[in-house]
Amino acid sequence: MKLPTPLEPAPATLAPGREVWLKREDVHELGAFKWRGALPALESFRERGAEAVVTASTGNHGAATAWAAEQLGLKALVFAPLGASPTKLAHVERLGAELRLVGADLDEAKDEARSFAEAHGFPFFEDGAEPAQFKGYAAIGVEILAQSPQETAAVVVPVGNGALIAGIGRALADGSPRPLRVGVVAKEAPVMALSWRARRPVESDRCATFADGLATRVAVPLAVTELVEVVDRMVEVSERELALAVAAFAAVGIRGEGAAAAALAALSQLGDVEGPVVLVVTGRNIDDELFARCVERPESFPD
Repeated sequence: MKLPTPLEPAPATLAPGREVWLKREDVHELGAFKWRGALPALESFRERGAEAVVTASTGNHGAATAWAAEQLGLKALVFAPLGASPTKLAHVERLGAELRLVGADLDEAKDEARSFAEAHGFPFFEDGAEPAQFKGYAAIGVEILAQSPQETAAVVVPVGNGALIAGIGRALADGSPRPLRVGVVAKEAPVMALSWRARRPVESDRCATFADGLATRVAVPLAVTELVEVVDRMVEVSERELALAVAAFAAVGIRGEGAAAAALAALSQLGDVEGPVVLVVTGRNIDDELFARCVERPESFPD
């Protein structure tokens, strides 16, 4: 995959009357942005003598870890929750990782993975807790600033564990003038927005979004610290709004997963932003059945 990933004008039908650009992280061979953080993180583990790495993921992070491990000659063990996307899990296994299904959600799988890593002396790669990830994701922000044909008013980024917007937000801080940095969470998985507003990690028992890339229940403290520094606004979107955005992308030929559609879903809440808006399209790895439901029956999702 050639870098940088494309920054392209959105089809007019996606946002009539607005100038919108799409940062297409979905076009990478892995179908998502996560490789940008996994590769430098695993390089760091290898430099410290690791021969294997353990992580937990709902799919894209696990695939990126497996891909990076293969590039670097490491072994990858990926723990995933029992209800994780079959499409994404198959991707993880194709890339050579050892896959273990445990727990009801990502955070339960993460607890099991951390315990396993400690018991066997392996490093635990917690998504969103490795500084090397932030540096990798910052490259997206650098590319946006370099690729934008004119001053960008806002950059809108889906937020799961927060590492992506932490990295992009750092880079955008160097823009002149600096674009508004907007994070988007699922209303049904709001812990990172709640933590950002409180300026510290808070507890939440809500994590019921179909967008598995946004499905964070337990805030990552390091990511929260970063978000407090680099995010200007947080927006929450409903499951129906996410589904409608998936359908809108599909109508213009873009296959986006739920998290990837979050920035588009949030656009209606940014009516006060004047000027070009960049939406980060994070990935395309969505199960066929779920994709079809979003496209054909978006009203079946709660609002």
